[in-house]
Amino acid sequence: MKVGFIGAGSMGGLLVGAFIKTGAMLPEQITVSSRTSSKVAALAQLYPGLLPASSNVDAAKDADLLFLCVKPSDFGSVLTEIAPELLPRQIVVSITSAVKVQHLETMLPCKIAKIIPSVVNTVGAGASLCMWGSRMSPEDRSRLLELFSAISRPVEIREQEVRAAADLSSCGPAFFAYLLGQFVDAAVLTAGMDRAMADKLASEMLLGTARLLTEQGFSILELQAKVSVPGGITAAALEVLRGLTADTFQKVLRVTHDKFAEDLDRVETSLFGSEFPRSP
Repeated sequence: MKVGFIGAGSMGGLLVGAFIKTGAMLPEQITVSSRTSSKVAALAQLYPGLLPASSNVDAAKDADLLFLCVKPSDFGSVLTEIAPELLPRQIVVSITSAVKVQHLETMLPCKIAKIIPSVVNTVGAGASLCMWGSRMSPEDRSRLLELFSAISRPVEIREQEVRAAADLSSCGPAFFAYLLGQFVDAAVLTAGMDRAMADKLASEMLLGTARLLTEQGFSILELQAKVSVPGGITAAALEVLRGLTADTFQKVLRVTHDKFAEDLDRVETSLFGSEFPRSP
């Protein structure tokens, strides 16, 4: 299997590393292109055998799988460049939520999938969000599900769900790292605790909480009830927390959805011009 990557930024590099470290891909199978050649050189040094490509066309040509790991604003130029080189048998995988499967099927002659990874895939955890184009066969889907099972828990979703799903799986690590930092700051300020110790305790707590939810069958409400004894310290603190954060994530997701709509509009305009019917 020959695999091409266009884009070697944070998520492109993350996927390359995750696939190689789990043995899902060998470095010799991978060709990477990027407008920042130093990023490709760094990957080639880290994973001997990985092949730097001199252009996006070189990364795309003859690739069985081609991953597009570029910003929404770069899709127009990249698709125009590689479209003449692609064949119907090839599979192109976009990892960018604001670029729709419909966009890619309109501009490319090959099979299309959209799969949104998460930074936690680096450690073989978290979900990857899978959406399929109309040209993908059941065998194609199984192939990609097996590949992403090596680094994540693949979840098939409808494309109209992608923004909320990506908020949970892909943006979530940043949101909860921020909240965990606030928790640690409070422990340091109120009790004078050593920050390194507070970081360690909070991180271990978050890891254990995730394992209880994913491995031990607890629901979110059940876990709260398990820790929160009526009339106890945790119950009293939870009441304060509920009051302070009642609509916090509604506001957060409203911002992500508005930004997504802006990105989607820009992508459609850059790819098809202002006359393209706008997505709902």
